[in-house]
Amino acid sequence: MPFYELLCISSHFKDYKHIKDLVTVTAQHVMNHGGVVRKITSTGTKVLPQRMRSHQQWHTAGDYWSMHFDSSPKVMQALGERMRQDPRVIRVNTIKLGEKLEDIVKPREKTVLYDGSI
Repeated sequence: MPFYELLCISSHFKDYKHIKDLVTVTAQHVMNHGGVVRKITSTGTKVLPQRMRSHQQWHTAGDYWSMHFDSSPKVMQALGERMRQDPRVIRVNTIKLGEKLEDIVKPREKTVLYDGSI
C-alpha cells in the first residue's frame, strides 16, 4: 500500500467540534477501508495568504491540518472526492510520499565518534 500525506485547510469555527468531527470522519474512512492512519498533525489557525472561495463562501482564515496514512489508490481517490464535497473543507491535497518502506525511511547516516584528539 502506498504512503500518502493529506494536507487540508478547513473552515475556521470558534469551537473545534467541527474540525474534530472532520478529522475523525476522514481517519475512519481510511481505517474502514483497510488503511492505516500513521499521524495526524494540526498546524493551527492561520490567516489565509489570499481570500479563498469554497462552497459559495469566502474565507480569510482557516485551520491547517495534515494526516499521514497508508491506503490503496482507490481509497485515496474516494477520500479526496469526499473531502472536496464537504462544506467544512476549503482546500485539500494528497501527496504520495512513497510506495515502499525504503522510499520513506532514509538510511542512517554514518557518524564519526570524536575522541578528543585533533
